[in-house]
Amino acid sequence: MDRQIAKILNDEGVRSAPGKLFSYENIWLLRHRWGVPTAKINGVAANPPRWPDGTYSVQGAAAAIGVTAQTIFDYLAQGLVHGRQSTKGQPWQISLSSDQIDQLQRRLQRTRRSRKGAS
Repeated sequence: MDRQIAKILNDEGVRSAPGKLFSYENIWLLRHRWGVPTAKINGVAANPPRWPDGTYSVQGAAAAIGVTAQTIFDYLAQGLVHGRQSTKGQPWQISLSSDQIDQLQRRLQRTRRSRKGAS
């Protein structure tokens, strides 16, 4: 994880070119520049619909609600669903209750009905 790498480098006294401490952002940038992939929390396997702690992956949340993965990213950005990543580049772990799923499905039905009426 980028935060752990930065901490180890800083603890060992390694400094960046300008002599500053490393941050996880520095590590993320270097990994992307050099094409070094991040470690996945689930190894090399595909993300499961639900994680062992009960949270949903983006794909799992999309399937539960009946939308695309891109819609889940939009919902995250809008604050309609809440999730976390252990660090940038890691899979999302999205907290969804059955009430939230029902609420988002009703919202989706209203949106689809209003679009049909508008054409």
